[in-house]
Amino acid sequence: MNIRIAQALASGKRVQILKWLKDPRRHFAPQIDGDLVRDGVCGLRIAEKLGVSQPTASEHLRILAAAGLLRSRKIKQWMFYRRNAAGLRRARRTLSQLL
Repeated sequence: MNIRIAQALASGKRVQILKWLKDPRRHFAPQIDGDLVRDGVCGLRIAEKLGVSQPTASEHLRILAAAGLLRSRKIKQWMFYRRNAAGLRRARRTLSQLL
């Protein structure tokens, strides 16, 4: 099993981020920069919603991206995150082979 997927999904906060990003318009207010669906959600907004500091949120987001579950995009000085559909499909296949 891909250890990065296991590590990424071992945190309830990271799983919550994935759930929110499944329907970002439902969970986040519109942004000035970046479309919520096409570009992703600003990391600062994710930090606020999680109730954690920006560095803590950045570490959660980095782990999810390293596992291939999120894609990141820089717009101006901000990082935006959205789900990586192909990475999530791979993770599902990997997990289903174990269970």
